[in-house]
Formats: sequence, structure tokens, C-alpha cells
Amino acid sequence: MTHIPARPGEVAELFTYQDVEGTDHVADSHDVIQVRGARENNLAGVSLDIPKRRLTVFTGLSGSGKSSLVFGTIAAESQRLINETYTAFVQSFMPSLGRPDVDALHNLSAAIVVDQERMGANSRSTVGTATDASTMLRIIYSRLGTPHIGTSSAFSFNTADGMCPACEGLGEVSDIDVHQLVDVERSLNDGAVTVPGFDVGGWYFQILASSGFFDPAVRLRDLSPEEWDALMFKPATSIKVGGSTMTYEGLAVKVRRLLLNKDRESMRPQIRAFVDRAVAFATCPECKGARLNPAALSSTIQGRNIAECSAMQISDLARFVAELDEPSVAPLLTGLRGTLDNLVEIGLGYLSLDRPSLTLSGGESQRVKMVRHLGSSLTDVTYVFDEPTAGLHPHDIQRMNTLLRLLRDKGNTVLVVEHKPEVVAIADHVVDLGPGAGPDGGRVVFAGTVRDLRRSGTLTGRYLDHKVTLRDTPRTATGKLSITGATLHNLKDVSVDIPLGVLTVVTGVAGSGKSSLIHGYLPRHDGVVVADQSPIRGSRRSNPATYTGLLDPIRAAFAKANGVKASLFSANSEGACPTCKGLGLVYTDLAMMAGVASVCEECEGRRFTPEVLTHTLNGKNISEVLLMPIAEARDFFTSGPARTILNRLADVGLGYISLGQPLTTLSGGERQRLKLAIHMAEKSAVYVLDEPTTGLHLADVDRLLALLDRLVDTGNTVVVIEHHQAVMAHADWIIDLGPGAGHDGGHVVFTGTPADLVAGAATLTARHLRDYLSPAH
Repeated sequence: MTHIPARPGEVAELFTYQDVEGTDHVADSHDVIQVRGARENNLAGVSLDIPKRRLTVFTGLSGSGKSSLVFGTIAAESQRLINETYTAFVQSFMPSLGRPDVDALHNLSAAIVVDQERMGANSRSTVGTATDASTMLRIIYSRLGTPHIGTSSAFSFNTADGMCPACEGLGEVSDIDVHQLVDVERSLNDGAVTVPGFDVGGWYFQILASSGFFDPAVRLRDLSPEEWDALMFKPATSIKVGGSTMTYEGLAVKVRRLLLNKDRESMRPQIRAFVDRAVAFATCPECKGARLNPAALSSTIQGRNIAECSAMQISDLARFVAELDEPSVAPLLTGLRGTLDNLVEIGLGYLSLDRPSLTLSGGESQRVKMVRHLGSSLTDVTYVFDEPTAGLHPHDIQRMNTLLRLLRDKGNTVLVVEHKPEVVAIADHVVDLGPGAGPDGGRVVFAGTVRDLRRSGTLTGRYLDHKVTLRDTPRTATGKLSITGATLHNLKDVSVDIPLGVLTVVTGVAGSGKSSLIHGYLPRHDGVVVADQSPIRGSRRSNPATYTGLLDPIRAAFAKANGVKASLFSANSEGACPTCKGLGLVYTDLAMMAGVASVCEECEGRRFTPEVLTHTLNGKNISEVLLMPIAEARDFFTSGPARTILNRLADVGLGYISLGQPLTTLSGGERQRLKLAIHMAEKSAVYVLDEPTTGLHLADVDRLLALLDRLVDTGNTVVVIEHHQAVMAHADWIIDLGPGAGHDGGHVVFTGTPADLVAGAATLTARHLRDYLSPAH
């Protein structure tokens, strides 16, 4: 039995738990969240009690079931129950949330999920709008700014009152290269229009060809100036096509209207590629990128207009606002100071309020969301965090821990999925899932205190104090790639050599310039392969088997074994279930209610026709094979191209993922490792990895280091942007940026071996790596 001690100053509460799942003996059931029979994804009927108003950390291997328990069960049911309190009309505007597969959940409180999903759907969303700091700043300017120009909307680039009329508040203007829209050597009938969606015979094509303003059979280069102008630039005009009245507008006019007012990130890959080719973006010449009209920019406080304040580094803006003293807006000033101070405290002081939300990393997005809750008066709320230390230097993790404890001490329940020992160490309660991943996981192998976890014998317990030591003899570089005069973002004319043939770790606090240096300059060299955590473009049909090319040899093997066509074994082709079109799910629109996705009744989620499922390979049909985890599939395909690809996927730690799992369900770390597996077939490459330890258990970090060693030892170069001390200690060479973040960073403060860093450097990284390697630590 494990006793959960009270925090200092509290009366001890009598919570007792056994370090195994299935126990429901508690002194006061209302002081715990009771989970009974959770079977979401790979959870094996998990039952446990989680103390309320405590900080509980969930640990375990990647794929052990942590997210399924915390996000997919507890948080999902809490949010579903809250949504059900609204009317059907209101629910129609909310996402559809199915009931998780669990027997019972008791004593849930309102759950607030603070995850790493990217923020904002368009370029009008910024750090300032996401935290409400911009709203408060606008009101302050409407009261204190001189000259007085109006209400707060006069300072908003998202309203007609405040936006720059030239760029409509975007800060940039775009211009179309009309020669990228057409092939002038062809006629309209021969497919001269190269814009996606304007194919010959299509709706847009028919309007152009039937307009009568030019001959669709004439090559575009032979059109008269008047005809060319009508094709490209004629404003909206009513025309008769047959017996119908249609609206005609020039091709360039239509493309501008249809595409240039949309956010680039929301476009389909084909459209986005076209826009990148045909459209040039430039800073708006009227507002110089400030997004606001001249009136808004004319109003100042202590000589600064609102655009200048929004562009300031948040740590500098916090000092500027702290100096303002005006009783008429005292509450607003207090609120804005609190928000800015929290952003600084959480390690985001290097950002600015005008930074577009879409440019934030997953870790930065999560911390920005967290700021919204630090000043909340709500208590007895359940906060759920997904690796809140992602992207954080060890120096910043201590500040994150302070904030997690602050939320707890306000009377909230804090649930954290995390691998970092520094976060596990501050937990009141730890739930360890395992013992393995995928089918080998989904069980609670320990629940109790950190002290007892260390003595538990579980994989997490054994690795909690595990340390990677420095190399006895670092590898010698075989050459170098030089970066000279780097000035992107906050870089201060940086010149540095990247050694070839070794493992180099680039480190420094968040915002010190690591990504600007590596991603901004290294890919310009030949042979550089970047495997990052960015989303993988594809539909909900995309999965590891299709993305890696693994499905091709699998289909070929099925076809050969059964004497039929390989196309039968594709859920995107003739073998697909006709009811769900090979998705396995049927999406139903319920009018005023939210739409739902249900398992296809025809194929029961197996995606293929009954005929296809009669064909087997070694006793398994294609649907059963796609349900296999990668580790199991390796034993099934013992040779050939399929085994080669599966070996690479297992090498990067993805053995627990099923072959047919939708790519949209993968985390950032999983996406990066999937990309790495694809590129591992290349020889003599320079691999660039961005925080590859994200989402990895401590035991998996050792496997990652072994993989990186294999890559280097086979003639490759590996450059890793990373904060994890184990990766730093294992490196051959370290490049440390700093000394701080934002304009306090942008310098290379150390280059050399890890041993030299530990022995003599005075940087923040050196200090924390020394602490990590210290026997007494």
C-alpha cells in the first residue's frame, strides 16, 4: 500500500492505494477520480483512483496507454458531459465527442486540456490575440493614447476601423505573376490554364470559353491586347451562357479572389504549391507591415504607437507597461502586467505579441495556452497537460514546474503526461503504465509516490535515475559545413562550422536561435535531410503503410499468394468497401446535431469487400495485417522489401504503431521518427533532427542514441537540435547558443566537445549538464 503525503501546511488526507490496478479501496471516494474498466485503444480494462487537487504525472513507454487514459478517457468524458449540458442548437457548433470505452468514471470535474496542437487557423491569430494581451493593450491605447482616435476597435487590424486599407490588416501584400497562370503557347481548349481546378471541361473553363471575349481555339500568345486584358483582368460581368446568366471575371481577378484571401496553411498541398509558384508576397508599402491604418499608428503612449509595442520582445514590453501609472485604467494595466509577466515566467519572453500563432512550435503553443489559465479564478478544475516541457531547456523546466505547482495549489487537479525526471520528481502521485507498448501495454504497473516508484522495479522506476555518461573518445570530424554571417531572426552575424561525420548537438534556451541557425541555413547545402515534427500532409486515408511505401510490397505479396491483382488490396482502389469507400467509417450529417463518424456496418470497419477478405497470406487477410503493430508485422514479414522497411520503423522506436493507423493521430515526435525511417535508406547524408526525444520514455532515449550512433558509424552526419542532457552527453560536438533568448540570444557561446563544455564553460547549458553528470545529483 502507498500513502500519499499531504503538502506542507495541510492536514494529511487518508488516501491509500495499492501499486496495482483494480483496487478501489479509498477512504473518501469523493476526493479521487475513479476510473473503472477503461478500454480505450490499448487500455486493458484499467481501473484506478487518481487523487483530486494533487499533481499526478503519468509515465510509461511511448504507446503504453498514457494518452488513451488521460486524454482519450478522463478528459474526453469530462468534456463530453459538459457539452451535453448545452442545447442541441449549441451542440451543433461543437465538435462531436463520442463516449470513451470505459465502464464507469466518477467524480469528474471540468477538464481543461492544454495540449501541443498548433494554434490559430490563419495569419490574423497572434500571440497577442491568443492571450487577450492585445485586447487589453488596445483598450489602454483607446484611453491613454494621444491623439485620441476612438474606441479600442480603432486599434485592431481585424476590424475595418483599424486595419490598413492597402493590405486589409495582413501586413503584407501579394501580387500574381500572370504568366504562372497560363501556358501562352496553348489555346484555352488545349489546356492553357495551369491553375488547379480550371481543367478543360470544368465549370470555370466553361465560363471562360463561352464568354465570347476571345476565341478559345486561339493560342494565348496570339490574342490581341484587348482580348488578353479580358482574359486576365476583366472585372465581374454578367454574361449569357446558353439560357443562363453567369458571372464572368478575368482569370487573375478570380484567382486573387478565390486564393489570395485564404490562409496559405489551410490550403490543400496542390493549391499551396501553386500559390508558392504564382504569388509573390511583400511587406505592405503603406503600413510597413504594422497592419494598422495611419490614424491608429499616429496615437502614442510615451512616444510609442501600438504596433511598436506589439513588435517589442515581451520581456521589454513588460517593463514598458510596468512604468505606466494611470488610475483610470488601473485594472487593465494590472491584468496586462500579469499576462506579460506570466509569459516571461513561462519562458516565452523572447516572443512578441504580433508573432503569428501559426509560427509557434507545439511546445510554445502549449505554454501560450497555459498563460490564459494562470490568472483564472476557477478552482477545482482538472488541468490536463501533454508533455509541457517539450522544447524547454533544463533551465526553463524549473519555471514550468513552478507553474504546474501554482495551478495545483489553487485547488485544482493537475494531470501531466510526461517523461522528464525533473517533472516526475515534483509529482504528488505517479501512475506508470506498461509494461510495454501497444498490445504489451495498457496496464497500470505502478501507482504511488515518486520515492516508491524508484523502488518499484518497473522500467520507469529503473530508468528514473539513469544517466548517460560522456564519451571516452569523441569521433573525429571528416570535414565541415560552414555557416557564415547568419542574421535570420535574432542571430547576430553568426558564423560557425558544422563538423561532418559526427554527432553534433545544437542547444541553448528556447528562443536562443537554434532553429533559426540550423533550419534557416543548413538545408541550403546539398545532401541535407531534414526530419522534423511538422504535420505530414495527407488525407485521413494516409497511414504508415502508405506513407513509407510499405503497402506496395504487402499488396504484391498478397497478389502473388492468391493469383489476383494487387489493386484489390488497396482501400483506395477496387478492393475498397463500396459503402465507406475504404475508410472503415461512415460520416453522417445530423443537421442541427453535430456530425458523427460511425463504424461502417457493411465491412465492420475492415475497409475491404468480403471477396478481398477471403484472400489470405499466411492465414491473415489484408485488414488483419494492417491492424498489426509494426513489431508484430516484423515477425510476419521475415524477408524482402517489407521486412527492410519494417526494420527501419522499429529502429526509430515505432514498433507499437499499427500499419494502418491514420497519420493524423500521430504526435509530433512520432511524425519525426516516421520521416527519419524513410530517409534512413539514403547514404552519406546530413540528417537534421529537431528534438527527437519528444515523446520518448527514458528507456527509448537510449535506443534513439544507439540509432544515431549507427547512422554516424555508417558514414552519415547527424545534427540534432536538443535539450535533453542525455543527448548532449552522448554527442561528439556541441554548439551552444545564447546566452539568453530573443535579443539576449543569437550568439554562439560555445563550440567544442561535451567534456570541454562541462570542464570550463559558464553557459546555462554547461551548468545544467554538470548537474546532470554529477554523481551526487
